[in-house]
Amino acid sequence: MPSRLAGGPPAARGVGISVERRRICRWLLLPAAGCMLPDVWAQVVRIASARVWPADEYTRVIVESPTTLPHALFALKNPDRLVIDLEGVELTPELAYLPSRVQPGDPYLAGIRVGRKSATALRVVFDLKTDVKPDLFALPPVGDFGHRLVLDLYPPVPLDPLMALLESERVKDRAAAPPVVAEAPPEKMAGKAAEKSAPTTRPDPRPATPESKPAQRRITVAIDPGHGGEDPGAIGPRGTYEKDVVLAISRKLKSMLDAQPNMRAMLTRDADYFVPLAQRVQKARRVQADLFISVHADAFREARAKGSSVFALSESGATSAAAKWLAQKEHDADLIGGVDLDRRDPVLARTLLDLSQTAQINDSLKVGRHVLDGIGTHNALHKASVEQAGFAVLKAPDIPSILVETAFISNPEEEQKLRSDRHQQKFAESMHDGIARYFSKNPPLARA
Repeated sequence: MPSRLAGGPPAARGVGISVERRRICRWLLLPAAGCMLPDVWAQVVRIASARVWPADEYTRVIVESPTTLPHALFALKNPDRLVIDLEGVELTPELAYLPSRVQPGDPYLAGIRVGRKSATALRVVFDLKTDVKPDLFALPPVGDFGHRLVLDLYPPVPLDPLMALLESERVKDRAAAPPVVAEAPPEKMAGKAAEKSAPTTRPDPRPATPESKPAQRRITVAIDPGHGGEDPGAIGPRGTYEKDVVLAISRKLKSMLDAQPNMRAMLTRDADYFVPLAQRVQKARRVQADLFISVHADAFREARAKGSSVFALSESGATSAAAKWLAQKEHDADLIGGVDLDRRDPVLARTLLDLSQTAQINDSLKVGRHVLDGIGTHNALHKASVEQAGFAVLKAPDIPSILVETAFISNPEEEQKLRSDRHQQKFAESMHDGIARYFSKNPPLARA
């Protein structure tokens, strides 16, 4: 039976709990130790927080605790549901309120029920809307996070970014199609038929038209909003999350590119969920992108750091200390966002690391220069040249790839700008102008 505990905390930020509040909750639970005997306290695990991150690609459920969570997972049919048994876990308000964090629009989860299986164990039941492929794994502590138990619910057949892009193109083409002309009245149709049947005595004076040229193929741009879901990215002095502002800017840039007759764009994430770095590259390659542009708004140790930057990949090290520091921070995104490191694809890792990327880097520096010039018309630049560092997300061997730091969200003035819809629109326009200039001078190669 589901728990009927009352008085727990309401959900924060819709489906999860804010980073600041999660930190507080973790330590608010500790004073209860004084009410228990030492041997009982040593055996009972307290849940510090529980979160749900729904998305079309997959839904993620996370339970966080100060220590590891002994667990077992099994599936049940008729109806479809998953069950996780947690041994030696206390039913805290955070876990009791997990069912309230399921959204009606979640594509995979219909609901969650939490109840006591025995005196020493809890049972969490996940009612499913459809058949899913579950993935359950544990994450060690990192940053401000404690031990996390992660349940990912994937569709049996993963969503294909290429098919999604083609479908969006079909919708776009249908919307742009000319309206159907109404049929003429019968009397006019009869007159036209008579004209058609009359013999033609004069030759057509118009010269023969040359064969029509093949239509120019559309340029595909992969836009990668950094961070997402469990990973907020950098956090500004006023609490602005990097993941939110870069998604807003990326959506605006996508709309501008889609409005061009010879361009189309795809987002590596179109909502608030986490995508591992390698998967972002895979998505771009799957749609045969002509450009990969990762959008960020990072922080620095000093609040006075300001201005926009553009980065390309480097094979020989970072071009500045700041570039090296930022690249290392982005590498930590997989650890914070939550990737099961035991299941990485070694073939992909080897491909991304071993292939020669000289040509890709040269093209990346070219497009980076154009984008930096475009950004410079709207925002101050942190560096006047394209910098280089070993960003993992830029390692597609066959796609020019750049990373744009829109601003330093740690700077109060720049954070204020990033929160402005007008500034986001102008910044997206400046990137769009740079991309358009690059492709006007460097048209992509023809493809079959």
